[in-house]
Amino acid sequence: MKRPFEVRARLRSFKYAFRGIFSLIASQHNAWIHALATVSVIVFGIYFQVSRSDWCWLVVAITMVWMAEALNTAVEFVADAAITDIHPLIEKAKDIAAAAVLITAIGAAIIGLLIFYPYLKVF
Repeated sequence: MKRPFEVRARLRSFKYAFRGIFSLIASQHNAWIHALATVSVIVFGIYFQVSRSDWCWLVVAITMVWMAEALNTAVEFVADAAITDIHPLIEKAKDIAAAAVLITAIGAAIIGLLIFYPYLKVF
C-alpha cells in the first residue's frame, strides 16, 4: 500500500541526498578534481561574462560529470559490498562505470573549450 505524501518525508530525502554528496566528496579523490574543475569553470564563466546560453551548456556539462561520478561511486560501493573477491564481471562493471565518467569528462572539456576558446585566444 502506498504511503500518503508527507512533506517531512520529502525533506528527509534531501537529507539523504546531501549525505550522499558529502560521502562522494569525502571518499573519492576524483571528486576533488571535479570540484576544482567546477569552481574553475564558474570563476572563468563569471570573469569572461559568458552568455546565458553558454551558462546553460556549462551547467549541463558540470551536472553530467557529477552525475557520472556519483553513479560510478555507487556501482563501486554496491560491487564491493556484493563480493569481496575479484570477479571478472564485477571488474568489467567497475571499468565501464569509470569509462562513463571519462567519456562525460571528455565531453564536458570539449564543451568548455568551445565556450572559452574565443575568450582565451591561445591557439
